[in-house]
Amino acid sequence: MADETVQRCGMVAIVGRPNVGKSTLMNHLLGQKVSITSRKPQTTRHRIHGILTRDDYQIIFADTPGIHSGEERALNRYMNQAALSALGGVDVVCFMVDGMKWTPADEHVLKLLPTDGTPVILLINKVDKLDDKEVLLPHIQQLCAERHFDEVIPVSALQGHNLDALEQALAKRLPEAPFWFEEDQITDRSVRFMVAEIIREKVVRQLGDEVPHQVTVEIEMWQDGPKVTEIAACILVERPGQKRILIGAGGERIKSIGTQARIDIERLVERKVMLNLWVKVRSGWSDDLRALRSLGYGDL
Repeated sequence: MADETVQRCGMVAIVGRPNVGKSTLMNHLLGQKVSITSRKPQTTRHRIHGILTRDDYQIIFADTPGIHSGEERALNRYMNQAALSALGGVDVVCFMVDGMKWTPADEHVLKLLPTDGTPVILLINKVDKLDDKEVLLPHIQQLCAERHFDEVIPVSALQGHNLDALEQALAKRLPEAPFWFEEDQITDRSVRFMVAEIIREKVVRQLGDEVPHQVTVEIEMWQDGPKVTEIAACILVERPGQKRILIGAGGERIKSIGTQARIDIERLVERKVMLNLWVKVRSGWSDDLRALRSLGYGDL
Protein backbone atom coordinates (compact mmCIF):
# COMPACT_ATOMS: atom_id res chain seq x y z
CA MET A 1 0.00 0.00 0.00
CA ALA A 2 1.50 3.35 -1.03
CA ASP A 3 2.24 5.87 1.71
CA GLU A 4 -0.02 8.86 1.65
CA THR A 5 1.61 12.22 2.16
CA VAL A 6 0.78 13.63 5.58
CA GLN A 7 -1.08 16.92 5.24
CA ARG A 8 -0.59 19.73 7.69
CA CYS A 9 -2.89 22.73 8.01
CA GLY A 10 -3.28 25.49 10.56
CA MET A 11 -3.63 29.15 11.47
CA VAL A 12 -0.78 31.61 11.90
CA ALA A 13 -1.39 35.08 13.37
CA ILE A 14 0.94 37.92 12.38
CA VAL A 15 0.85 40.56 15.13
CA GLY A 16 2.77 43.68 16.08
CA ARG A 17 2.39 47.39 16.60
CA PRO A 18 1.16 49.50 13.66
CA ASN A 19 3.37 49.89 10.59
CA VAL A 20 6.00 47.21 11.23
CA GLY A 21 5.36 45.46 7.90
CA LYS A 22 2.81 42.74 8.69
CA SER A 23 0.75 43.17 5.51
CA THR A 24 3.86 43.40 3.33
CA LEU A 25 5.13 40.16 4.87
CA MET A 26 1.92 38.27 4.18
CA ASN A 27 1.70 39.56 0.61
CA HIS A 28 5.26 38.43 -0.12
CA LEU A 29 4.75 35.02 1.48
CA LEU A 30 1.67 34.50 -0.69
CA GLY A 31 3.33 35.92 -3.80
CA GLN A 32 0.20 37.99 -4.37
CA LYS A 33 -1.32 41.14 -2.93
CA VAL A 34 -4.05 40.34 -0.43
CA SER A 35 -3.61 43.06 2.21
CA ILE A 36 -3.31 46.72 1.26
CA THR A 37 -0.20 48.58 2.34
CA SER A 38 1.02 52.11 2.88
CA ARG A 39 3.52 53.96 5.05
CA LYS A 40 0.62 55.27 7.13
CA PRO A 41 0.17 53.40 10.45
CA GLN A 42 -3.08 51.46 10.88
CA THR A 43 -3.70 51.06 7.15
CA THR A 44 -4.92 47.52 7.86
CA ARG A 45 -8.29 47.66 9.63
CA HIS A 46 -9.72 44.17 9.31
CA ARG A 47 -8.37 40.74 10.09
CA ILE A 48 -7.65 39.34 6.64
CA HIS A 49 -6.83 35.69 5.98
CA GLY A 50 -4.27 34.81 3.34
CA ILE A 51 -3.96 31.17 2.27
CA LEU A 52 -0.63 29.62 1.28
CA THR A 53 -0.92 26.09 -0.13
CA ARG A 54 2.00 23.77 -0.89
CA ASP A 55 1.98 20.08 -1.77
CA ASP A 56 1.75 18.85 1.83
CA TYR A 57 0.78 21.85 3.95
CA GLN A 58 -1.56 24.81 3.98
CA ILE A 59 -0.89 27.90 6.11
CA ILE A 60 -3.78 30.26 6.83
CA PHE A 61 -2.26 33.61 7.77
CA ALA A 62 -4.26 36.13 9.78
CA ASP A 63 -2.95 39.58 8.92
CA THR A 64 -4.14 41.90 11.67
CA PRO A 65 -4.42 45.62 12.33
CA GLY A 66 -1.57 46.99 14.41
CA ILE A 67 -2.28 46.65 18.11
CA HIS A 68 -2.27 50.07 19.74
CA SER A 69 -3.15 51.40 23.19
CA GLY A 70 -5.36 54.31 22.11
CA GLU A 71 -9.04 53.40 21.77
CA GLU A 72 -10.56 56.85 21.56
CA ARG A 73 -12.90 55.99 18.65
CA ALA A 74 -15.10 52.99 17.97
CA LEU A 75 -13.01 52.30 14.85
CA ASN A 76 -9.85 52.04 16.98
CA ARG A 77 -11.61 49.66 19.35
CA TYR A 78 -12.71 47.54 16.40
CA MET A 79 -9.15 47.33 15.02
CA ASN A 80 -7.73 46.29 18.40
CA GLN A 81 -10.49 43.72 18.82
CA ALA A 82 -9.78 42.30 15.36
CA ALA A 83 -6.07 42.00 16.18
CA LEU A 84 -6.48 40.54 19.66
CA SER A 85 -9.11 38.00 18.57
CA ALA A 86 -6.55 36.59 16.12
CA LEU A 87 -4.37 35.50 19.05
CA GLY A 88 -6.95 32.97 20.20
CA GLY A 89 -7.17 29.53 18.66
CA VAL A 90 -4.16 29.82 16.35
CA ASP A 91 -1.37 27.28 15.95
CA VAL A 92 1.55 29.74 15.72
CA VAL A 93 1.98 33.45 16.48
CA CYS A 94 4.48 35.60 14.59
CA PHE A 95 5.42 38.68 16.62
CA MET A 96 6.93 41.24 14.26
CA VAL A 97 9.15 44.15 15.28
CA ASP A 98 10.81 46.83 13.19
CA GLY A 99 14.57 46.23 13.03
CA MET A 100 16.44 47.70 15.99
CA LYS A 101 13.48 49.80 17.14
CA TRP A 102 11.76 48.93 20.41
CA THR A 103 8.96 51.18 21.61
CA PRO A 104 6.34 51.21 24.37
CA ALA A 105 3.89 50.04 21.67
CA ASP A 106 6.05 46.93 21.08
CA GLU A 107 6.13 46.36 24.84
CA HIS A 108 2.34 46.58 24.90
CA VAL A 109 1.99 43.88 22.22
CA LEU A 110 4.61 41.69 23.91
CA LYS A 111 2.52 41.56 27.09
CA LEU A 112 -0.51 40.38 25.09
CA LEU A 113 1.25 37.40 23.47
CA PRO A 114 -0.12 33.99 24.49
CA THR A 115 1.43 32.14 27.42
CA ASP A 116 -0.54 28.90 26.96
CA GLY A 117 2.17 27.03 25.06
CA THR A 118 1.25 28.33 21.61
CA PRO A 119 4.55 28.68 19.68
CA VAL A 120 5.63 32.31 19.27
CA ILE A 121 8.20 33.22 16.61
CA LEU A 122 9.95 36.59 16.84
CA LEU A 123 10.36 38.24 13.44
CA ILE A 124 12.82 41.10 13.23
CA ASN A 125 11.87 42.95 10.07
CA LYS A 126 13.83 45.34 7.81
CA VAL A 127 17.21 43.76 8.57
CA ASP A 128 18.26 44.72 5.03
CA LYS A 129 18.44 48.32 6.27
CA LEU A 130 20.98 47.58 8.99
CA ASP A 131 24.43 48.94 8.11
CA ASP A 132 26.11 46.97 10.88
CA LYS A 133 24.69 43.46 11.19
CA GLU A 134 26.75 42.83 14.34
CA VAL A 135 24.36 44.96 16.39
CA LEU A 136 21.60 42.43 15.68
CA LEU A 137 22.78 39.66 18.05
CA PRO A 138 22.80 41.81 21.23
CA HIS A 139 19.38 43.14 20.24
CA ILE A 140 18.04 39.59 19.82
CA GLN A 141 19.51 38.58 23.19
CA GLN A 142 17.85 41.55 24.85
CA LEU A 143 14.44 40.70 23.36
CA CYS A 144 14.76 37.04 24.30
CA ALA A 145 15.39 38.12 27.90
CA GLU A 146 11.88 39.63 27.84
CA ARG A 147 10.20 36.26 27.17
CA HIS A 148 10.79 32.86 25.60
CA PHE A 149 10.49 32.72 21.82
CA ASP A 150 10.35 29.37 20.04
CA GLU A 151 12.44 30.78 17.21
CA VAL A 152 13.93 34.12 16.16
CA ILE A 153 14.08 34.89 12.43
CA PRO A 154 15.48 38.12 10.98
CA VAL A 155 13.59 38.95 7.77
CA SER A 156 13.02 41.61 5.18
CA ALA A 157 9.34 41.48 4.26
CA LEU A 158 9.86 43.92 1.39
CA GLN A 159 12.96 42.27 -0.10
CA GLY A 160 11.86 38.69 0.62
CA HIS A 161 14.93 37.95 2.78
CA ASN A 162 14.69 34.73 4.83
CA LEU A 163 11.03 34.11 4.01
CA ASP A 164 11.76 30.50 2.96
CA ALA A 165 13.21 29.86 6.42
CA LEU A 166 10.13 31.42 8.00
CA GLU A 167 7.79 29.30 5.89
CA GLN A 168 9.58 26.10 6.91
CA ALA A 169 9.57 27.13 10.57
CA LEU A 170 5.81 27.59 10.38
CA ALA A 171 5.08 24.46 8.34
CA LYS A 172 6.78 22.12 10.81
CA ARG A 173 4.68 23.53 13.66
CA LEU A 174 1.31 22.98 11.94
CA PRO A 175 -0.90 20.15 13.18
CA GLU A 176 -1.67 17.19 10.96
CA ALA A 177 -5.01 18.07 9.37
CA PRO A 178 -6.71 18.15 5.97
CA PHE A 179 -6.64 21.41 4.02
CA TRP A 180 -9.38 23.89 4.91
CA PHE A 181 -9.51 25.67 1.57
CA GLU A 182 -9.27 24.82 -2.11
CA GLU A 183 -5.69 24.80 -3.35
CA ASP A 184 -6.15 27.80 -5.67
CA GLN A 185 -7.81 30.04 -3.04
CA ILE A 186 -5.60 32.80 -1.61
CA THR A 187 -8.01 34.60 0.74
CA ASP A 188 -11.34 34.08 2.46
CA ARG A 189 -12.43 37.65 1.65
CA SER A 190 -14.82 38.46 -1.19
CA VAL A 191 -13.71 40.18 -4.38
CA ARG A 192 -15.94 43.15 -3.47
CA PHE A 193 -14.12 43.53 -0.17
CA MET A 194 -10.77 43.39 -1.97
CA VAL A 195 -11.87 46.05 -4.47
CA ALA A 196 -13.02 48.40 -1.69
CA GLU A 197 -9.67 47.92 0.06
CA ILE A 198 -7.73 48.67 -3.13
CA ILE A 199 -9.59 51.97 -3.50
CA ARG A 200 -8.94 52.83 0.17
CA GLU A 201 -5.25 52.03 -0.28
CA LYS A 202 -4.97 54.58 -3.09
CA VAL A 203 -6.68 57.22 -0.93
CA VAL A 204 -4.38 56.54 2.03
CA ARG A 205 -1.26 56.54 -0.11
CA GLN A 206 -2.12 59.86 -1.75
CA LEU A 207 -3.73 61.61 1.19
CA GLY A 208 -2.54 59.87 4.36
CA ASP A 209 -1.49 63.10 6.05
CA GLU A 210 -4.21 65.37 4.66
CA VAL A 211 -7.16 63.01 5.17
CA PRO A 212 -6.54 60.74 8.18
CA HIS A 213 -8.30 57.53 9.08
CA GLN A 214 -11.84 58.87 8.77
CA VAL A 215 -12.08 57.37 5.27
CA THR A 216 -13.82 54.19 4.19
CA VAL A 217 -15.18 52.80 0.92
CA GLU A 218 -18.54 51.27 0.02
CA ILE A 219 -19.15 49.35 -3.21
CA GLU A 220 -22.58 50.55 -4.30
CA MET A 221 -22.91 48.89 -7.72
CA TRP A 222 -21.24 45.96 -9.49
CA GLN A 223 -22.31 44.92 -12.99
CA ASP A 224 -20.47 42.27 -15.00
CA GLY A 225 -21.03 43.01 -18.68
CA PRO A 226 -19.90 40.88 -21.65
CA LYS A 227 -16.53 42.65 -21.87
CA VAL A 228 -16.37 45.15 -19.01
CA THR A 229 -17.19 45.09 -15.29
CA GLU A 230 -18.76 48.35 -14.16
CA ILE A 231 -18.15 49.28 -10.51
CA ALA A 232 -19.50 52.28 -8.62
CA ALA A 233 -17.91 53.04 -5.26
CA CYS A 234 -18.49 55.73 -2.66
CA ILE A 235 -15.62 57.10 -0.55
CA LEU A 236 -16.95 58.23 2.82
CA VAL A 237 -15.30 61.03 4.80
CA GLU A 238 -16.35 62.87 7.94
CA ARG A 239 -15.96 66.55 7.04
CA PRO A 240 -16.65 68.75 3.98
CA GLY A 241 -13.01 69.88 3.99
CA GLN A 242 -11.88 66.27 3.58
CA LYS A 243 -14.23 65.90 0.63
CA ARG A 244 -12.73 68.96 -1.08
CA ILE A 245 -9.20 67.61 -0.57
CA LEU A 246 -10.16 64.19 -1.94
CA ILE A 247 -11.77 65.60 -5.06
CA GLY A 248 -8.95 68.07 -5.68
CA ALA A 249 -8.82 71.05 -8.02
CA GLY A 250 -11.02 70.34 -11.02
CA GLY A 251 -11.51 66.75 -9.83
CA GLU A 252 -7.88 65.85 -10.56
CA ARG A 253 -7.18 64.09 -7.26
CA ILE A 254 -10.20 61.77 -7.37
CA LYS A 255 -9.47 61.04 -11.03
CA SER A 256 -5.88 60.03 -10.17
CA ILE A 257 -7.08 57.79 -7.31
CA GLY A 258 -9.58 56.15 -9.67
CA THR A 259 -6.97 55.53 -12.36
CA GLN A 260 -4.53 53.90 -9.91
CA ALA A 261 -7.26 51.79 -8.32
CA ARG A 262 -8.64 50.63 -11.68
CA ILE A 263 -5.24 49.24 -12.72
CA ASP A 264 -5.02 47.07 -9.57
CA ILE A 265 -8.69 46.04 -9.78
CA GLU A 266 -8.29 44.90 -13.39
CA ARG A 267 -5.31 42.81 -12.28
CA LEU A 268 -7.44 41.29 -9.51
CA VAL A 269 -10.57 40.46 -11.54
CA GLU A 270 -8.63 39.76 -14.77
CA ARG A 271 -10.91 41.80 -17.02
CA LYS A 272 -11.58 45.39 -18.09
CA VAL A 273 -13.15 47.62 -15.45
CA MET A 274 -15.06 50.88 -15.60
CA LEU A 275 -14.69 52.46 -12.18
CA ASN A 276 -16.86 55.35 -11.02
CA LEU A 277 -15.96 57.06 -7.74
CA TRP A 278 -17.66 59.76 -5.76
CA VAL A 279 -17.22 61.21 -2.28
CA LYS A 280 -19.85 61.61 0.44
CA VAL A 281 -19.67 63.26 3.85
CA ARG A 282 -21.02 61.11 6.70
CA SER A 283 -20.19 62.94 9.90
CA GLY A 284 -18.87 60.85 12.79
CA TRP A 285 -19.05 57.45 11.07
CA SER A 286 -15.76 56.25 12.62
CA ASP A 287 -17.17 56.64 16.15
CA ASP A 288 -20.70 55.38 15.42
CA LEU A 289 -21.25 51.70 16.20
CA ARG A 290 -24.30 51.38 13.97
CA ALA A 291 -22.52 53.06 11.05
CA LEU A 292 -19.45 50.85 11.49
CA ARG A 293 -21.53 47.67 11.45
CA SER A 294 -23.36 48.80 8.31
CA LEU A 295 -19.97 49.43 6.69
CA GLY A 296 -18.79 45.88 7.38
CA TYR A 297 -16.75 46.36 10.53
CA GLY A 298 -18.33 43.43 12.33
CA ASP A 299 -19.38 43.25 15.97
CA LEU A 300 -18.14 45.82 18.44
